[in-house]
Amino acid sequence: MKYVLGLCAFIFLFSCTAQKMNSAYASIEYEAGPCFGSCPIFKMTINPDRTATLEAEHFNFSKEFSKGEFDKPREGTFKGTIKEADYNRLITLLDGLNVKGLNAKYGERNISDLPTSYLRIRFRDGSMKNTEDYGKRGTEKLAALYKFFEDLRNNQQWTKVN
Repeated sequence: MKYVLGLCAFIFLFSCTAQKMNSAYASIEYEAGPCFGSCPIFKMTINPDRTATLEAEHFNFSKEFSKGEFDKPREGTFKGTIKEADYNRLITLLDGLNVKGLNAKYGERNISDLPTSYLRIRFRDGSMKNTEDYGKRGTEKLAALYKFFEDLRNNQQWTKVN
C-alpha cells in the first residue's frame, strides 16, 4: 500500500513539474495606467521561472490619497519571485481567457477619468498578444485578472533595486 501511495505522490509531483515546463507563456506583462485619482500606476513583468519585476510609479504602497503624490519621485523598481501557488493561479486565469482570442482594445472613452490597463503576452512560439482596456472592464475574466495583478503588488515579497 505504501508503494502505491509513493507512486501516486511521485506521479503528482512529476505532473506539476511538467505543467510548469510546458507553459505557453514566455513573458507576461501587465501595466496599470493613471486616472484622475489615486489609481495605482505600475508595470509588472513575470517570467516562466516566476521571477518578476515591479516598476512602481505612484499609489502602490500608500493607503491615503494625496495630490502631492505626483510631486514625489516614482516609488521604484522592485524584483521578486512570485509564489508558486500564485503563479499557477495566474496561468489558470490566463488559460481561462483564451488570450489569443482577446480583442486588441476594450472600453469606451466617453468618460475621461478612468485608468487604462495593458496586457502584453509573449508566447513561447514567438507570437505576441497585446490588449488595451480603457476602464478595466473588458470582460469579467479580464477584470478578475487585473485584480489578481493588483493584489500581487501586496502579497509577494518585493526587494527594491532602484
